[in-house]
Amino acid sequence: MYPHTHRSTWKTLLAFAIIYFVWGSTYLAIRIGVREFPPLLMAALRFLIAGGTVCLWTFATGERPPDRRQWRAIGVLAILFFLLDYGLVFWAEQRVPSGLTAVMMAGIPIFIALSEIIFLRTQRLTLWLAFALLSGITGVAVLVSRSLNLGGQPIDRIGALALIGASMSWGFGTVMARKLTLPSSKIVSSGAQMLAGGTLLALASAALGEFRNFHPAAISRAAWFSLVYLIVAGSIVAFTAYLWLVHHESPTKVGTYAYVNPVVAVLLGYFLAGESLGLRTILGTLLVLISVIAITTAPAKRVAAPL
Repeated sequence: MYPHTHRSTWKTLLAFAIIYFVWGSTYLAIRIGVREFPPLLMAALRFLIAGGTVCLWTFATGERPPDRRQWRAIGVLAILFFLLDYGLVFWAEQRVPSGLTAVMMAGIPIFIALSEIIFLRTQRLTLWLAFALLSGITGVAVLVSRSLNLGGQPIDRIGALALIGASMSWGFGTVMARKLTLPSSKIVSSGAQMLAGGTLLALASAALGEFRNFHPAAISRAAWFSLVYLIVAGSIVAFTAYLWLVHHESPTKVGTYAYVNPVVAVLLGYFLAGESLGLRTILGTLLVLISVIAITTAPAKRVAAPL
């Protein structure tokens, strides 16, 4: 029994390390890549290759592909999660440092809560939840405001708006996913969503003329490596570790990656990319993380369904 327990402990620690540090590092990889790649094309390549690989592997091992109804649901989520969310994130990282992008995207639980309160009316606005939302909104304001004398450059406003739109899209998509008919296998569902999302991103990239500005020979090894890293480590390896943890640990423990990823991204941006780590960044990050922790640990106050 002891060797089995020992192996399980190491697997658990390794899986947590992967989703903490690999997912936290993907923001820097995106930042490096979009300096040379057209942003939507880079996102399309990431998810077409990763999604195609996951789909081929799952179907080869006997998993059933999605049916027509499930593909329609997958298409809706591909628009919200990949075309809008990831498309905006890749575009915004041309203007916003990687660490601050991660902090802005850490606010996704804020928009999930707001979607449940305003649109679905399945969540009640308690005092604790109001405090959490206010903390998150204040954190974003600190990062964006030009009037606060906190030192350091505020986030580019257009980039910040793009990231807020991305967070809203992911938050709304997360709520919508609970009501859509998706494949019972999470890995099939995610692989199909990545593949569909990559296809939509490629179409959007072509429509915006990014293919005309793409010259593979002009892309540096560092940018190509960042794309490979996003595909293999960020999408395939980290996603596999996440699915393994979901089946072996409590959702509360697994969900702690949402608190750790922004910190990892900010530190990597500071030490490896020379990004600012002044009072503005620290204060804004703390306020957003307080909001995320408060929202994700608060007991849900559900609205009773009508009889």
